[in-house]
Amino acid sequence: MDLKGLRRKIDALDEKITRLLGARAEITLQIAKLKAKSGRSIYSPDRERQVLDKIAALNKGPLSNAAISAIYREIMSGSLALEKQLKIAYLGPEATFTNLAAIKRFGSRVEYVACDSITSVFREVERDGADYGVVPIENSIEGAVTHTLDMFMDSELEICSQVVLDVTHNLLANCPKEKIRRVYSNPQVFGQCRIWLRENLPGIETIEVSSTTRAAQIAARERGSACIASLLAAKVYKLKVASSRIEDSPHNITRFLVIGKTGARPTGGDKTSILFSIKDRLGALHDILKCFKSNKINLTKIESRPSKKKAWDYCFFVDLEGHIAHPRLTRALRQLENQCTYFKVLGSYPTGE
Repeated sequence: MDLKGLRRKIDALDEKITRLLGARAEITLQIAKLKAKSGRSIYSPDRERQVLDKIAALNKGPLSNAAISAIYREIMSGSLALEKQLKIAYLGPEATFTNLAAIKRFGSRVEYVACDSITSVFREVERDGADYGVVPIENSIEGAVTHTLDMFMDSELEICSQVVLDVTHNLLANCPKEKIRRVYSNPQVFGQCRIWLRENLPGIETIEVSSTTRAAQIAARERGSACIASLLAAKVYKLKVASSRIEDSPHNITRFLVIGKTGARPTGGDKTSILFSIKDRLGALHDILKCFKSNKINLTKIESRPSKKKAWDYCFFVDLEGHIAHPRLTRALRQLENQCTYFKVLGSYPTGE
């Protein structure tokens, strides 16, 4: 078949796909009405996970599962916009990695609200200025984001979803690479690109700023300047990519949490996050964790933070496999709570990626 014939086949398929998308949207509107009657949340992380898992299983190529998921992410984003114009707060400004994580989860058809701090993200959701918030929780190299952990001590918001982002750093500039005289970025990013900078830009001045976005803003207007930031920052601030993927470790992954006022239903592949404090005595933590072993519950993370209520008093943040609705996990948490001075379930949500 010649080129014209192949393009006619593409046109016919596009017509069919458009009709099917319209039919899908009509059903989405019917679902929205049923949700409104029952008072259920518009965004359903559990249903989202089921859809993405199902289309990945149905995919026979040649498009990758990542490509198919990205297409469906936008389809679901458009569907959410039909039901309600969702507002998503995130740690800004625009083009930060948290912004990228929010777009990865909610797509381009929702409204985004950039916040200047993690505290502001929580407050926006708590006062209904946003429906959901996206905040960083840990990086595979730098470790936990302690500010986010601390916010959960006082906030009543729940974790309803997570986003895992493969973080790549890029050298962006408004001049040729050989004319770069200084590089801007935040301290954490410089730490993750230290070897590359030493080998490729020896002797170049590095200047720390508050965020990669701030670095891009400066590099866009200052001659002889470059920044280390995301590809989204290059697009937003019209910078050229001088070098891509300059991070020292190829396994630089950041995990983000979606926070809101409602949790997620079980999917069969879930995680539960909890927060607790215990009495300060010898072997207390060892003894208290026995309830997980006896109930065959796997712990995937444990982090301690000062409670800020009195000296040497600590809270523990723990991630567990399973959903709070599972009887075995419910039993383990009940046993744990009986031994704690403070106990709180932060949420159960799909593990997903």
